[in-house]
Amino acid sequence: MKKLLCCAVLSLLMLLSYSPCPAHAESKELLGAGATFPYPLYSKMFDTYYQAYKVKINYQAIGSGGGIQQLINKTVDFGGTDAFMNEREMKKAEVPVLHIPTCLGAVVVTYNLPDKPKLKFTPDVIADIFLGKITRWDDPRIAAVNPDVKLPGMSIVVVHRSDGSGTTFIFSDYLSKVSKDWVFKVGADKSLNWPVGLGAKGNPGVAGFINQTPGAIGYVELIYTTQNNMPAGIIKNKAGNFIEPNIQSTSAAANIEMPDDTRVSLTDTAAADGYPISGFTWLIFYKEQKYADRSKEKADELIKLLWWMIHEGQQIAEPMHYAPIPKSAVAKGEQILQSVVYNGVPLLKK
Repeated sequence: MKKLLCCAVLSLLMLLSYSPCPAHAESKELLGAGATFPYPLYSKMFDTYYQAYKVKINYQAIGSGGGIQQLINKTVDFGGTDAFMNEREMKKAEVPVLHIPTCLGAVVVTYNLPDKPKLKFTPDVIADIFLGKITRWDDPRIAAVNPDVKLPGMSIVVVHRSDGSGTTFIFSDYLSKVSKDWVFKVGADKSLNWPVGLGAKGNPGVAGFINQTPGAIGYVELIYTTQNNMPAGIIKNKAGNFIEPNIQSTSAAANIEMPDDTRVSLTDTAAADGYPISGFTWLIFYKEQKYADRSKEKADELIKLLWWMIHEGQQIAEPMHYAPIPKSAVAKGEQILQSVVYNGVPLLKK
């Protein structure tokens, strides 16, 4: 009986000795939420990272507006946004929030027409379609830039995002730069009072709605058109060139001087070979990582993940139809991560 009791006690002690401590268990899962724009890329990145380091990243693609709000509410470890936080949002956070770009993407104009013709668009035509001024596909202004295409006599059905969206911000930021009417009547933001059209949630929702609706037109991230075999409009840029959205033309849009905080708009780029509706997408997080009972282990795991994403993780971007961030953005990202602290002490050594 004594032997049995000793064995039971020994087994219990061994079991306890192999139980992970709460701090270590906590550090092995990170929570994020936000942009749908980079969601296919993030899904692949996070799965690759888990296979290598056994750190689970739970990312909910709820839109950029939701990602910013959840970070402000401190319910996630990081947010994802295609629109850098404005001054009002930064003030709501009360303490410094940092941004690092993770890739570049192109917002494309896509449509559902018979035979999927490749159409060209000028900036004014795009603006007037989404303002509701051009209502038919055989409109003379669309025909003028597509003389070799037989346009159908169909009504145009505008589709836009219904949720707070960085994709919407990039698209409306572009239109605000190329159309005075757009600035006056609509403006640029993550959520808009649309003059016309039907709403759908997320890039997948807009792509699905367009696919199911003959005559529809809308805007989504490039990968959603490649995944769904949808056409992408060829758009006239600032230099007067018609540019097809792809990895190369998206990367070219980033040939600009970048501020230290990386909060910069790439739309209506002056680069001659740059696609004009391009943008960075960012992950956002607090500079001071000691908050809301947060452990140092969890803060360390977050910084390791972010460092990996702007270095090794960039190899995943191009196969997923996203443009990797340029070397200048990597250098800015490194500086930003080196500024992150826990209880005032830097988490990374310079």
